[in-house]
Amino acid sequence: MIHKPYEVIIVGSGATGGMAALTMAKAGIRVLVIERGPELEIKKAIGEEPCNSMRRVLGLATGKYQSQPQHPGFWKSNPLLYADKKANPYSFPSNAPFIWTQGNQVGGRSLTWGGITLRLGNEDFESSEDKKYQSKWPIKYNDLESHYSEIESFLKVYGNKDGLSQLPDGEYIDKVPFTESEERFSSKIKENLSFPFIHSRGFGPHKDKTKWPRFSSLGSTMGKAIKLGKVEILSNHIAEKLILNEDRKSARGLIVVNQKDGKRKKIEGKLIILCSSTIQTIRFLLSSEEKYNPNGLIDPSKLLGMNLMDHVSTCRFFTVPHDEKFNDISNQKNTQTLSGAGSFFIPIGREHSNKKNFVGGYGIWGGIDRFEPPDFLKKNKNTKIGFLIGHGEVIPNKKNTITLTNKTDQFDIHIPHISFIWRENEKNMVSEMNRVIELIINSGDGTVLPINNILNIPFAKKILANSVAIQDEAPPPGYYIHEVGGAPMGSSKENSVVDNWNRLWECKNVLVVDGACWPNSSWQSPTLTMMAITKRACEKAINSLKG
Repeated sequence: MIHKPYEVIIVGSGATGGMAALTMAKAGIRVLVIERGPELEIKKAIGEEPCNSMRRVLGLATGKYQSQPQHPGFWKSNPLLYADKKANPYSFPSNAPFIWTQGNQVGGRSLTWGGITLRLGNEDFESSEDKKYQSKWPIKYNDLESHYSEIESFLKVYGNKDGLSQLPDGEYIDKVPFTESEERFSSKIKENLSFPFIHSRGFGPHKDKTKWPRFSSLGSTMGKAIKLGKVEILSNHIAEKLILNEDRKSARGLIVVNQKDGKRKKIEGKLIILCSSTIQTIRFLLSSEEKYNPNGLIDPSKLLGMNLMDHVSTCRFFTVPHDEKFNDISNQKNTQTLSGAGSFFIPIGREHSNKKNFVGGYGIWGGIDRFEPPDFLKKNKNTKIGFLIGHGEVIPNKKNTITLTNKTDQFDIHIPHISFIWRENEKNMVSEMNRVIELIINSGDGTVLPINNILNIPFAKKILANSVAIQDEAPPPGYYIHEVGGAPMGSSKENSVVDNWNRLWECKNVLVVDGACWPNSSWQSPTLTMMAITKRACEKAINSLKG
C-alpha cells in the first residue's frame, strides 16, 4: 500500500538503489523504491545450516536451481537469495549459454555481493578514447573521486594505500591481515616476479547474524535512508514500463505489476531512477520503447540493448606446503575468513599487462588458508589450499545484445533474450591470464591441482567435475555477475543512450545509473563505481528537482 505522494521513484533496492535512496532522503526528498521481490526478515534472508544445504539439494533435484550452482556464492549464501529461473525466465542461443544470476528480494544482489571495492583509475577512463573501444566514457576519474571517498568512508571499508596508478587508493579504516600462508606467498612473488601484491579492498567477514551485512544495502545505504523517514518500499512489484507525457520528452510515471495477483497500476513521480541491475534495466527500457508502445520511448542512437559486457574470468586452485613451525602464528591469524578485504589482489591493469594479442586489462584475486576444510576432507594433509581468479576487461561488441522475445512470462511481460559470445580478444586474454596465474603459483612454491585432487568429497565429485570455473576455457558470459552496458553514457544522442549525467537523451527525468550505463567494462569489480556514478547523478538531479 502506498501512503504518500512521491517525488522520486527508484526501481531496484540493491547497491545502486540504496545509494540513490540515501542521496535523495538526505536532501529531504520523498522516495518510493519498487522491488520485484519480497521483503525478508534478517533470519530468513541469511538462513542457517543445515537448512541452507537442504534447500540447495532440493532446488537442484527439482530444477529450481540450474545455472546458479555454478557460482561459488551459491554454496556459501542462503540459496533463497538466488532467483528461481523457472519463475524468472530468459533465453539465449543454444550454442551461446549465458548465466544470469538474479537476486529478487529487497536488498537485491547486494545481499550476496562479494564485497570487493575497487576504484577505476585514470587509465580506465582515458584508454577508452582509443578507437578499439568504440564507445568512451564522457566522464573522468576526477568526476568520481570525491564520491568514491565519501562512499568508502560511509561504508567503512578495509584496504591499504599502495600507490598504484592502475588502482587508485581510497579511504580505508585499516587492512585485513594476510594469513601466514599469504604472507609467505606474497614474499616469494615479490622476490621472483615484478607483479604488485596487495591487500584486497572491501568489507571484512560478516559475523553478527542478527544484523544485515554491512556490504548489503539494507545494512548500509538503504537501511540509513529508511531511518531518515523519507523512503517507502513497494515490494513484490515488477516495474514493467514507462508512461510518457504526450510530448514524449519526459516520463509521467511507470506501470507496475503486483506479483501476488498480477494486477497492473500506474505510479507517478517527478523523477524515475533505474537501479534494478543491468539486464532488468535494459528489459524495462526495451519494453518502454515505441516498438511496443504507440507513445513509447525514443532512442535516437539505436544502441539500446547493444554492447552487453561481463568480465571474462578464469580460476585455478592450488596448494602450498604447510610449515609446522608456523602453527601458532597461523592459528592466530586464521580467525579471518574469506571476504572482500580478507584476501589479496594482484592488479595487473591495462598498461602494465604483458599484452600480446589482446586489448584490455585484468586483475587477479586470491586467497590462501581462508576456507580450510577439516583434515579428513583433504587429500594432502600438510598443505594449505589457495585459489587465484583472474577477471578481465571485455571490449564493447554490438553483437552482444539484449532483446525482447515474443514469448511472455506469467504476467504477460516479454522475456529477455541474451546473445553474448566471447571473441578472440577475450579468449586470448584468458590464455594469458592462465599463463600468468600458473607462473605466480609456481613462483610461490604452490602446486596447481584440480579441486577434485585437493578435496576428498565423494558426493560432490560430479558437481566439481562439471564446474565451469575450473575448466581451461573461460566460463560462459554472466558467470562473474559483473554485467554492464546496453544503455551507455556518452557525449551525444547519436553515440549513447544517456548523457554524462545519466539522463535519457529524449526523456531527461529518467536516470539510468546501474551497470547498464557503462560504455566500457574496465577490469575492476564494478559495484563501488556504480554507487559513485549513482551518487553523482542523483546530486545533479536534486538541483533540478529543487529548481
